[in-house]
Amino acid sequence: MELVFPDVQGLDDLRTFVSRAKGADPDGAIRLQASGRTLAAYVGVLPGSGLMAEGVVIGLRAMPLGEPAEVDVTVPLAALTDRLAREGGSTLALPPVTVRVPWAAMAPPRGGWERVGAVAAGDVHAVARQGIEEVAQGVPADAGGSAVAALRRQVWGRLTATTPPVPAGGAFAAHVLGFVGASGTEAEVTVWAHGRWTRLSTAAGHVLIR
Repeated sequence: MELVFPDVQGLDDLRTFVSRAKGADPDGAIRLQASGRTLAAYVGVLPGSGLMAEGVVIGLRAMPLGEPAEVDVTVPLAALTDRLAREGGSTLALPPVTVRVPWAAMAPPRGGWERVGAVAAGDVHAVARQGIEEVAQGVPADAGGSAVAALRRQVWGRLTATTPPVPAGGAFAAHVLGFVGASGTEAEVTVWAHGRWTRLSTAAGHVLIR
């Protein structure tokens, strides 16, 4: 299977998105869902917990394709990174290895979202940076994986003090995936709701939180 992008910049866009996602979770995966000339690329930023994956945070970026495709695969970020490092031009051959990850089975709603407000881009960056520092300082060097996971759930599960409040993990995802701009140039991040889901949106992409 392969995906054909309109130009070299289109493939570079995916390469940047994958690099950012891998920085957030080196062992993570990406779901590539293409229908016609649109590619939806989903990445799991925070896994959530329990049977209902409470607190799961998913990043989504939509990209145009140069040729129609029908694809729905979930592959390791590491495998796709290797392919992207070797590929030139505007065509990407997808890795043959696929994986199953719980968040990829979640189906965020495509329609019916209600806008509930907006959060300043600067506030999104501030919440993310504060949480990153809190996690870094709060875990001893010899702490086990369960201790790290517990602290991350505590920090990123909190609601922000913004109006409307949003899960801090959503701000973290928007920050690390570059959806708000490196210097906070986006004026605001719009906030949407649909049942158990919350969505943070900018022109660069969406963060979906359950």
